[in-house]
Amino acid sequence: MEQKFVIGVDYGTDSVRSVIVNAMNGEEIASSVFAYPRWKQGLYCDPSKNQFRQHPLDYIEGLEKTIKDCVEKAGKEVAEKIVAISVDTTGSTPVAVDKTGTPLALLTSFENNPNAMFVLWKDHTATAEAAEINEKAKEFGINYLQFVGGIYSSEWFWAKLLRLLREDESVRAACYSWVEHCDWIPFLLTGGTDVKDMKRGVCSAGHKALWAEEFGGFPPDEFFKTVDPLLENFTSRLFTKTYTADKPAGTLSEEWAEKLGLSTNVIIGVGAMDAHMGAVGGQIEPYYLSKVMGTSTCDMLVAPAEEVNETLVSGICGQVPGSVIPGMIGMEAGQSAFGDTYAWFKNLLSWPFELMRQSKISEEEKINELIDEATHKIIARLSEEAQKLPLGENDELSVDWLNGRRTPDADQLLKAAVTGLTLGTDAPRFFKALVEGTCFGAKAIVERFNQQGIQVKGLIGIGGVAKKSSYIMQTMADVMDMPIKIHRSEQTCAAGAAMFAATAAGIYDKVEDAMKAMGRGFDKEYFPDKNKVAIYKKRYEKYQQLGKFIEQQTK
Repeated sequence: MEQKFVIGVDYGTDSVRSVIVNAMNGEEIASSVFAYPRWKQGLYCDPSKNQFRQHPLDYIEGLEKTIKDCVEKAGKEVAEKIVAISVDTTGSTPVAVDKTGTPLALLTSFENNPNAMFVLWKDHTATAEAAEINEKAKEFGINYLQFVGGIYSSEWFWAKLLRLLREDESVRAACYSWVEHCDWIPFLLTGGTDVKDMKRGVCSAGHKALWAEEFGGFPPDEFFKTVDPLLENFTSRLFTKTYTADKPAGTLSEEWAEKLGLSTNVIIGVGAMDAHMGAVGGQIEPYYLSKVMGTSTCDMLVAPAEEVNETLVSGICGQVPGSVIPGMIGMEAGQSAFGDTYAWFKNLLSWPFELMRQSKISEEEKINELIDEATHKIIARLSEEAQKLPLGENDELSVDWLNGRRTPDADQLLKAAVTGLTLGTDAPRFFKALVEGTCFGAKAIVERFNQQGIQVKGLIGIGGVAKKSSYIMQTMADVMDMPIKIHRSEQTCAAGAAMFAATAAGIYDKVEDAMKAMGRGFDKEYFPDKNKVAIYKKRYEKYQQLGKFIEQQTK
């Protein structure tokens, strides 16, 4: 059989990574990662206001650099046999565009305006707008939030759009349409020049933008006008049709073919969000919760439509036909801060290193090397020491809402908390509490699925945290009282994108066939420690009580 190759592109929070994969067996031929330079400098962001924006040039430069790098590594013989590219991105990460589909930040007059840039998923500046959408939705006989868990989030499409339209008159005047990152990159690669021709994925449309076949598309204009007249008729500038990610969006444009050294016959697949393609790359199974664990978590579950019937799970990030695997219902949940929690603690502990940089005792280069070495080792050493600690029912306890709560029941205004601190609380004990808190947050998601009629049969761990931290994964298994198996792939989301690319190119009839042929399997499984399960059950009850107290104080 003639070998064919595909490219999977995965846009994460901090970087973009591309992989060339053998479409026959899933073998990774080449990979490349590009850290966003403007994002790395903290440009256009203000964490104190929960404002996180990314410039489209970071995305464009990363796309070209990583694919060209992969093609160069793979060689001409492989490059000539590349037949398709598919892309996943974070979400909801939308941007204001003009009629040509060009993000406003690429226009000279808006190049340094954060409101003209992509509004990253973790941007929570639209909490007031989300609250208004939730309140106004109560006025309608039809529950237009029923397929997004009954609660609209500030992380999503409409809340972010309304915030931008209210906040920036110049952007409001120039904004013709509102586009998700995962839809824009395929449009860019295919040389799109009219936003009305952009093929929008059902993944982002259904989970973030209230699009549902049951509504005939979007809710009626009256719904949006009731929220704010600024949204009146805005749906007419969007789309009436959506596509699953196994479909082609078009072929590579001449401009991009020349840039990348590829053929214009290369198929470009319809885009989707990273966790959804990551679940496919991680070989998701029906009723297994696929946990993509990075800065946040996205928890994906698929189930046959005929078995789900009319079951609706409240408080999750939606359930959408075909959003993960065409023909199945895709359900999404997750935590707003997971790896970000550990990164926050590392940064907190690293603050005194800034004093070292001012030292005159040693050379600047040596000081920087020492700081880099120590910073790199903090989490690993904390994990070693936390693992040695005895487990007690009344140990330090944390609630994991450092970036608000995504699910169950989205509320980005909620804050984290740690209780039980004493003069004996050292860094490993504090870290242990943070790890347990993130695992308790994960347990709350599983409980919600189980309570509302969708039984979680097992757990699949995907992503950086799952691969790197045996301590966190063992704690997850103990808290959940459920095994968790870890997927072998280092680039699961990009691998999933490659599987969709192979399906869009017609190599496989359906994505399940691509998963079977290209999947790399699992390399580790963690089982619950029965000596800890009972204690964690009691500590989880305390977590719930503390969470309720925090909610009361917030309200």
